[in-house]
Amino acid sequence: MSQINWFPGHMHKARKEIAEVMGEIDLVIEVLDARLPRSSENPLVNQLRKGKAVLKILNKQDLADPAVTQVWLDHFNQQEGMQAIALDQSQQKLIKRLPEICKQMVPGRAQAGRPVRAMIMGIPNVGKSTLLNAILGRKLAKVGNEPAVTRQQKKYTVQKGLALSDTPGILWPKIEDPDSGYRLAVSGAIKDTAIEHELVAGYAARFMLQRYGGRLQERYRLESLPELGDELLDAIGRKRGCLRPGGVVDRHKASEILINEMRSGKLGRISFETLEEWQLKDEAARLAALEAAAEAAGERSS
Repeated sequence: MSQINWFPGHMHKARKEIAEVMGEIDLVIEVLDARLPRSSENPLVNQLRKGKAVLKILNKQDLADPAVTQVWLDHFNQQEGMQAIALDQSQQKLIKRLPEICKQMVPGRAQAGRPVRAMIMGIPNVGKSTLLNAILGRKLAKVGNEPAVTRQQKKYTVQKGLALSDTPGILWPKIEDPDSGYRLAVSGAIKDTAIEHELVAGYAARFMLQRYGGRLQERYRLESLPELGDELLDAIGRKRGCLRPGGVVDRHKASEILINEMRSGKLGRISFETLEEWQLKDEAARLAALEAAAEAAGERSS
């Protein structure tokens, strides 16, 4: 698989600005996509927050597999200085409780009668601005169903002892894991104009065939499941009438259908990754690093 990366100039600027004001922040609210909690977890956030408490919001949980989401929540909630909550925009009562949860995470500020200063961070198109508006109870942050709508930091004051700062969605300069790049593209975190639809849809098709084949058969009324991703796209194209002259399937249109229906939940609640999968990847990376270090040490001593 080729790697997918997207790091526009305004994201580099946002990173610098966030680093400059982080000293004035008590708490980071990191908004993740519940369908891909690790791939949507920007490693820059951990670097920038410098040990400050973090509330991880697994947003769009209504689109994710609930059993998989619970495993991720248990994992995050075991980490020191971290709390994790899964929600979606239908859970207004829980959203309204977020200021109180933030104050409980930084008790010193609250007990001193001072507002907890929180910064909302996260990758593009994960729902930061929508969540912010819900917390504020009014539409102040611009919302759009595409990445990079918020372009600069904005400060808001919330009653109930919470002062909020919004930030642009930032990706990181290089997405090391190829699977993560494609998952981010399928979810909509990377602008559609920056990706090749057929490559991304091919990845999505292979994933769905492996994990959620029954959903595909039901949604597209397939008599049997094809073995290959390209064959699935052709089958979808024929079922939906995406045909060019001569009966040739228009794979670009078929790709758009699959990607859009995965994003919208029309193929059911889907989680793109599991904690177990990432634990295996992390262990493999750790062993590879140890092996590389041992080889380097051997070369220096020889």
